[in-house]
Amino acid sequence: MASSEGNKLWGGRFVGNADPILEKFNASISYDQRLWEVDIKGSKAYVKALQKAGLVTQNEMEQILTGLDKVFDEWSKGEFKIKPGDEDIHTANERRLKEFIGDPAGKLHTGRSRNDQVATDARLWLRDAITTLKELALQLISTMVERAAVEIEILCPGYTHMQRAQPIRWSHWILSHAAALSRDVERLEDIRKRVNVMPLGSGAIAGNPFNIDRELLRQAEFLFWGSMCLTHLSKMAEDLILYSTKEFSFITLTDTSKNPETSVDLKHLYFSIPQVNQPAMEGALSPDMLATDLAYYLVRKGMPFREAHSCAGKAVYIAESKNIHLSKLTVEDLQTVSPLFDKDVSSVWDYTKSVEQYSAPGGTARSSVTAQIEHFRTWLQAQKQ
Repeated sequence: MASSEGNKLWGGRFVGNADPILEKFNASISYDQRLWEVDIKGSKAYVKALQKAGLVTQNEMEQILTGLDKVFDEWSKGEFKIKPGDEDIHTANERRLKEFIGDPAGKLHTGRSRNDQVATDARLWLRDAITTLKELALQLISTMVERAAVEIEILCPGYTHMQRAQPIRWSHWILSHAAALSRDVERLEDIRKRVNVMPLGSGAIAGNPFNIDRELLRQAEFLFWGSMCLTHLSKMAEDLILYSTKEFSFITLTDTSKNPETSVDLKHLYFSIPQVNQPAMEGALSPDMLATDLAYYLVRKGMPFREAHSCAGKAVYIAESKNIHLSKLTVEDLQTVSPLFDKDVSSVWDYTKSVEQYSAPGGTARSSVTAQIEHFRTWLQAQKQ
């Protein structure tokens, strides 16, 4: 048996050299080396538990801790040299530790398996990543909220399946995405609680026979969360890409941010750079977007909504057949649809008035959007504490 095989964490069982192709296939060092810091932290905690259980002496523990500090120092300075036999970060660190301190390094793996080592490293790494991701998400949401406050008076079309639907506030669009991201932050906190469980010392499958104090050590769902959060960001990015095209010209992106889907600096990209073209946004509003308001007009005069909706549809049809805007229909034209229409129907053709009628929580009225902004400001303060 080659000596290099015996040094592997699974070595000592197989006769002959491993197939180099299979060995390369099994190796994960190319991507799991990012776990170097948490792997060393986990090992430092584990050797203290080994010493408490009487499995290493005080002197051996101190040698291992000193050696691990040297390995840590090499990684932090970018001087750690990965060798062909280093199939993963755990093997690499233990190999280097042995080069520093000799035989005591072999005692570090007592009572633990690579299974729980992998799980521990992943959890420690995720815990740090969750903190970073939460900070970035909060920065983005904060920027979105403050942008919504500044641009609260700007109106724009709201779209359904790329068709103009109803007039809304631009800030209402911003906050709709902020709401989705805020739920992602809350889910991230829930995941943190489940990630913050220490599997180290649980062994390969059946547990640990050496009475290791696992409570001393206790100081992916995450992948699903990442997919969902990226979906929310992608939806927002696609709208921004669309709104920046010449066909829309609602916003202007700088040359450095022409593809919002590829940047990591979300705060800078999404809501610091885009310049809003208010005339273009409000110029895209058209009377046909007020068909629902025409139905509400009839509802306020006592007509059931289903019937009112049908009447509004008929009015749209008449306008299309005459090749004129809905707002250009005469009262006489509208009265062929319903006798409830009167001269006061002219009040319907007001985009600001249309937007202002949606004053319920979550609506696009100024008072409602202001309430949402204050809600998010309070929420952000609570998240930062």
